[in-house]
Amino acid sequence: MDMKDFEAALAALGWKGSDFCRMAGVHRNTPSRWRNGETDIPAWVEKYLGITLEIQRLHAAFVVARGVDVAEPDA
Repeated sequence: MDMKDFEAALAALGWKGSDFCRMAGVHRNTPSRWRNGETDIPAWVEKYLGITLEIQRLHAAFVVARGVDVAEPDA
């Protein structure tokens, strides 16, 4: 995965770099290090974003498209 792919995946998810960092549990400067060539993007990032995109696709196909009411469980 290169930065172009990384940024495209974030755009498809509607995420900013800070959203990715929060969700993935990485330091907020990590994407900048990748962008500047200080470190390579680890292989797990592509897998993580791929799985997240697939979850988003499935949610749209089976929950949103079918009008399923996904209520929060009672606390």
